[in-house]
Amino acid sequence: MKRILKWTFGLLLVALLGLFAFGYTPDTDAAAMRAKYATPASQFVDLGGGVKMHVRDEGNRDGPVLVLLHGSNASLHTWEPWVKRLKSKYRIISLDQIGHGLTGPNPTGQYDNLAFVGTLNTALAKLGVSRFAVAGNSMGGWVAWEYALAYPDKLTHLILIDAAGPPDDPNKKLPIGFRLARMPGISRLAEIITPRSLFEKSLRGSVSNQAIVTPEMVDRYWELNRYPGNRGATLARFAQFSGRNRNADQVSQIAVPTLILWGAEDKLIPASGADWFAARIPGSVKIVYPGIGHIPMEEAPDRSAADLDAFLSSPFPSAPKQPSIAPVKP
Repeated sequence: MKRILKWTFGLLLVALLGLFAFGYTPDTDAAAMRAKYATPASQFVDLGGGVKMHVRDEGNRDGPVLVLLHGSNASLHTWEPWVKRLKSKYRIISLDQIGHGLTGPNPTGQYDNLAFVGTLNTALAKLGVSRFAVAGNSMGGWVAWEYALAYPDKLTHLILIDAAGPPDDPNKKLPIGFRLARMPGISRLAEIITPRSLFEKSLRGSVSNQAIVTPEMVDRYWELNRYPGNRGATLARFAQFSGRNRNADQVSQIAVPTLILWGAEDKLIPASGADWFAARIPGSVKIVYPGIGHIPMEEAPDRSAADLDAFLSSPFPSAPKQPSIAPVKP
């Protein structure tokens, strides 16, 4: 028995050493990441309490304000296609939320709705913005509708893009990166073992327009997720959300004009989520894109930006005459 235990322990040790040799990835250097991924439009807004939020405030300073919130494990870079198409008309504020991108972790370790909504509200106050439209993708969509519940008088419009909030489908298969992050014990290894291949596989599992998954995109996700403290923040965020329904039961209280954009082939949050929100938010407008996955603003930037502009420009928002019929061209 002792010999069996000895051999078993030895094999486990060899396997563990092999795993480290294959996938050990240290944190990236914060200064190097800022030099690589910040732009002249970047600023680091001091929110107090040790949080300096990476924000880009771009576009038409006299135009309507549009605030953009990225999804889980993403960064403000996901909005660059929309910024390019809309900046001549709108003042566009994008930001790295706590635990993401160049902002880094929340020193308090808090990643619930109060933390995300609170830091967003503080950042906008620091920028002197008190009235705006807010758009959010995935996790950012959850933050956006939570903000709409907390501060309805500050919003002109709410835009939900493949937004988190609908009840999870127990049969859906998450990309490998999300599955590992939710596995107790194994998830802890994600703080030191996160190979680049994991991010590429996860990205490809999230989108239908595979052409957008470039080596540069994979590098950005891989490097920014290893920004000091971000991997631990991801684990804390998943742990805090485990088994919680957030404030989904209050979604029907949202009264701000709402646009719902969704990819018909979203594997993370199925398109039935668009129906879920549309059934609960009075007067909301729903557009579903055929052949598109979880991030329509990158997979179909022309169509999604045009639909957003039409919605924001209309005094009486309504659905387009032919939503979701013709295949979408990226």
